[in-house]
Amino acid sequence: MQVAQIIVDVPTRQTNNAYSYSIPDHLVDQIEPGMRVQVPFGNRKITGFVVGISDDSSYDGKLKPIASLVDLSPVINPELLDLASWLADQTYSFQISCLQTMLPGGMRTKNKKKLIAKNSQVIDQFPEIFHGQQEIDYNRQQYDNATLSKILAGQKNGDIQVEYDLTNHARPIMLKAYQGNLNAKQVDEVRQTVRKNAVGQLKLLSLIKQQPDTVFLVSDLASKGITSSMLKNAEAKGWVVAKLKRHIRNPFMRPAKKSQPLQLNADQQAAVSSINEAIGAQKDQVFLLEGVTGSGKTEVYLQSIAHALSLGRTALMLVPEITLTPQIVSRIRSRFGNQVAMLHSAMSSGERYDEWQRINTGKAKVVVGVRSAIFAPLQNIGLIIMDEEHDSSYKQADNPRYQTRDVAKWRAAYNHCPVVLGSATPSLESRARAMKGVYELLSLPHRINRQALPHVSIIDMKIEMAKHHEALSTQLKDAIQVRLDKHEQIILLLNRRGYSAFLMCRDCGYVPRCPNCDISLTMHKDTHTLNCHYCGHTEPIPTACPQCHSKRIGFYGMGSQQLEEQVKNLFPTARVLRMDVDTTRKKGAHEAIIDQFGAHKADILLGTQMIAKGLDFPEVTLVGVLNADSALQFPDFRSSERTFELLTQVSGRSGRADKSGEVIIQTFNPDHYAIRLAKTQDYEKFYATEMRIRHDGKYPPYYFTVKLTGNSASENQTASEMFGILNFLKKQLSSNAIILGPTPKVITRINNQYYYQIIIKYRKEPNLKAALDEILVQSQKKQRRGIQIAIDNEPLDFM
Repeated sequence: MQVAQIIVDVPTRQTNNAYSYSIPDHLVDQIEPGMRVQVPFGNRKITGFVVGISDDSSYDGKLKPIASLVDLSPVINPELLDLASWLADQTYSFQISCLQTMLPGGMRTKNKKKLIAKNSQVIDQFPEIFHGQQEIDYNRQQYDNATLSKILAGQKNGDIQVEYDLTNHARPIMLKAYQGNLNAKQVDEVRQTVRKNAVGQLKLLSLIKQQPDTVFLVSDLASKGITSSMLKNAEAKGWVVAKLKRHIRNPFMRPAKKSQPLQLNADQQAAVSSINEAIGAQKDQVFLLEGVTGSGKTEVYLQSIAHALSLGRTALMLVPEITLTPQIVSRIRSRFGNQVAMLHSAMSSGERYDEWQRINTGKAKVVVGVRSAIFAPLQNIGLIIMDEEHDSSYKQADNPRYQTRDVAKWRAAYNHCPVVLGSATPSLESRARAMKGVYELLSLPHRINRQALPHVSIIDMKIEMAKHHEALSTQLKDAIQVRLDKHEQIILLLNRRGYSAFLMCRDCGYVPRCPNCDISLTMHKDTHTLNCHYCGHTEPIPTACPQCHSKRIGFYGMGSQQLEEQVKNLFPTARVLRMDVDTTRKKGAHEAIIDQFGAHKADILLGTQMIAKGLDFPEVTLVGVLNADSALQFPDFRSSERTFELLTQVSGRSGRADKSGEVIIQTFNPDHYAIRLAKTQDYEKFYATEMRIRHDGKYPPYYFTVKLTGNSASENQTASEMFGILNFLKKQLSSNAIILGPTPKVITRINNQYYYQIIIKYRKEPNLKAALDEILVQSQKKQRRGIQIAIDNEPLDFM
């Protein structure tokens, strides 16, 4: 008897291990690990993932049989099955959550399947399945067990392809097509009756003879000079039959022009040689590629990817922001063409599924995407790249709370390939590992064109505000006008979206606050609303104070909307684009804004931190930072590091080509070391300064950290539960562990849930894992009382 081990779709600690189910006779040797099945569980049927198959079970009783198949082929490959088990253990998550994370969104819900015959021989071989059609809808109720076994066997040997129609999320796009209806002998006979100058008809007959099983799109035939009228005429004569062919969605908004590898400088060549050597030797070496902004890291990536492909292997490249994806994908596609697939959340469910399918079937060899692309079903990976490796968006905020860098290293070890972590401002953790020899440090200390780094000025806004109360300093306004006169481009960074930070009554001091969260509402002028950026609550902007009815109610602080308004008033002839979460909600908005600015159809690009990283515009010669202090105000030990990273990254957008660049940083803290060192992009001095502070404060990379967060609808209940966890931890951990809290989070109430947290700092705690596992087991019982407990291993957010 064959037995399947199945992780069921019940996310609890009690069901986090595989259950054994017997495999029915008609499915023996057909079910594979990575397929989803329906199984009886209690008095209901639920979905589960097959994670193993054996010929017996240690269970003494009678096993329940698998009820039915959800998939006809594995949707999770063996590598990702192993990864899901490791990830669940590392992130204190459920295996089912990790498995579902690895699938494209549309495949996690109900969907239809299509069966597609490889060729006409398969159609003839299985008349009871295809009924003379190349593509049919799959309906389990239509087939007996014997026919189902034939379908599974055909799928296994490649004769039958299975595709999903994501009915809940995306309609399949069906285009008109034609297939030949003549055999080779008939084609030769028909050809004798066609005039010699009927070039299109003769081309069509040649195609029918050469590719009898191919279904040709009308658009493809038109490009060969075969018109619609010719096809209708051929159909009437019985040469071809009309069909509908599924169109694979193309997420790329524009074609890529072919490019050639660039000449490398000595530093780049040394980096490429080291990476290529590791690819060839199949070593899972981690490289930290540290290069100043504009030093040519992307060309190093491209030539290393080319080497991996030349050895018959695949490559995975990650970027932190969706905004970076269009530019980097364009460069990679220009080098590797249709071998490139893209994965990110701004794509439709249908586009994501089609790209996932291309990767899963091996048609795509290079994958570019954001954090979740680390789970792309690539096989035989030869190289993994994480660009801007320092970026906090590589850490998943919800379960499973994984750090992409750790997953990349796991996949590299599995595939025996190197990982390249690239950044102008590496995270302190990565740089410390490089200094210890755990990672190999590769340096690109110069800009690719030997152009000097931009000149940086720091404006003390305390002095400036004494003169006038405008957002733009006099020096920044003058510099903008100079660039506009020269027809050069400007980037302005203000890391706050909305129109203003908050609204306040000047008579009684009333500030509108979110009814669900402990936070003031942000004014959005374009929608005439006050918005909460935490729970989504909106309400109209009041014309009078709701408390004292005074008309003297106005906005304080500035957001990107108000900055856009002010810039347009100050420079009425300038063409201004704004890029933030609000202007990039629509599909394709990121790419449209980048394309516009890249084509010099705008003079000024302003926005939040999404414009600070990785973008390459040769005509940008001025960058202005309006609120350099914003990250410094956060009560987080990484606030200085984030400030230095952001200022260095955005400064690097200026003067990247032949023209020299300038950066103007406005700040109320001009003497802060993060701002002073960002002025000269002195990463070495910043690293030394910050490491001393981290050492004294017992923070990473000198200590490991874990964050436990509890929340419920009652603040007293949350606090009481977290103090109970504190007492448990004190008994389990050694005196060397440092336990901070429990304390309310900075914003204690979000969406009517009260949040408290505990931070554990440690170097070596052998009992910690067992203690945290026990807390999670106990937390399952407490969920019935409305209390949620979450564990974040190595958190990036301490607020």
